[in-house]
Amino acid sequence: MFFQWLKRYMPRGLYTRALIILILPVLSLQLLVSIVFIQRHFEGVTRQMTAAVAIDLRYLRDLADAAPNREAAITSVNAVALPLELAVSWPYDIPDIVSDRQWFDFTGRTVAIRLREAVPQIGAVSMADRRRVTVWIATEQGPMSVDISRTRLSASNPHQLLVIMVVLGAVLTAISYIFLRNQLRPITRMARAAADYGKGRITPYHPGGAAEVRAAGMAFLDMRNRLERQIQQRTMMLSGVSHDLRTPLTRLRLGLSLLDDEEAEPLTRDVDEMQRLLDSFLDFARSDAGDAMERVDPAGIVRDLVADFTRIGLAVTLQPGSGPQVTIPMRPAAIRRALDNLVGNALRYGNKAHIAVHVTDRAIRYVVEDDGPGIPADQHDDAIRPFTRLDAARNQDKGAGVGLGLAIVADIARSHGGVLRLSASDTLGGLKAELVLAR
Repeated sequence: MFFQWLKRYMPRGLYTRALIILILPVLSLQLLVSIVFIQRHFEGVTRQMTAAVAIDLRYLRDLADAAPNREAAITSVNAVALPLELAVSWPYDIPDIVSDRQWFDFTGRTVAIRLREAVPQIGAVSMADRRRVTVWIATEQGPMSVDISRTRLSASNPHQLLVIMVVLGAVLTAISYIFLRNQLRPITRMARAAADYGKGRITPYHPGGAAEVRAAGMAFLDMRNRLERQIQQRTMMLSGVSHDLRTPLTRLRLGLSLLDDEEAEPLTRDVDEMQRLLDSFLDFARSDAGDAMERVDPAGIVRDLVADFTRIGLAVTLQPGSGPQVTIPMRPAAIRRALDNLVGNALRYGNKAHIAVHVTDRAIRYVVEDDGPGIPADQHDDAIRPFTRLDAARNQDKGAGVGLGLAIVADIARSHGGVLRLSASDTLGGLKAELVLAR
């Protein structure tokens, strides 16, 4: 629960998350080294160097205080300061300086504090120049200004160490990312193969990578092979069932043709109903999963479908679509069968139907609308289930359905990595069916 808020800001991609996993430890290590080693170590060195310079400053102060006059103090102090490489001057007042060190001067504060503690007579400390430190000391002969090289007071800021840490961290992160990418690539290839199989495409895949990833890849291949064998066995079984059942139905039709029309009419209707039920069952069970994928124009399927319906005098209208004209891999026979079912269902319960196709970068969306009574929103999920009839929601005088039309469409949509959505039509007032296919 504590990390739930963080998940909203985390990247979704596996490579990006892996890169963050690599960068965070490196940055944490560099920050730890910077705080623990650089800050503490260089502050400790600065204290020792400042204490050594403070001894020289106290000696110069004592010389100035012991001199009988200002001229004698200047002579004696300059004689000692020259060998100590200290530049001494004698101003008439001490400037009012609070702090003029730069923000990136990490050891400047320690230098100023230690000098004031060691030499209480220091009135001001200036660090405006990064290369030098100027201190003003109050003596018996007046203010004394001492200019000291910064290298004598504190260790240099660790620029070289910081640069080395950053460069080595970047190089090691890049090398680690290359090795990690080689381990992640088999996972992405397996995910791509699984996604393609969910869309009805079988792409070549060979397990690779670490032992665990290879085992997952082999399990995926075994699962895919078992599913393919089951589909083939079902197709062979359905072919045999279709052949075995159509033969006696044909004999029944021939036998009924020898009877009088008045006597044979009810039996002929039963045989036609059996034939229609058989065709529906076979269409639902087959699902066209074994059909070959072809690159076709999604809008071309709709144009041919509308032309066939209008040729026989049915009120099917092609509405303006959207998106570019492209060709994508799909099973055209299955898509044609799904659209046939949707348009036929619309004309069965309504008087006219509208159909349109919309193409985006990620999906193909077929929209079929009718002016029938529609389906209540709380029964949309039931309408897609196999063998479900919603006679109370649709007209009764159009004949009872088998309950497989929308189920067949939903199954074809799933085989293309898509979905079938039902809603109310805003233009015609009836049912709106959207067949969405992933690209």
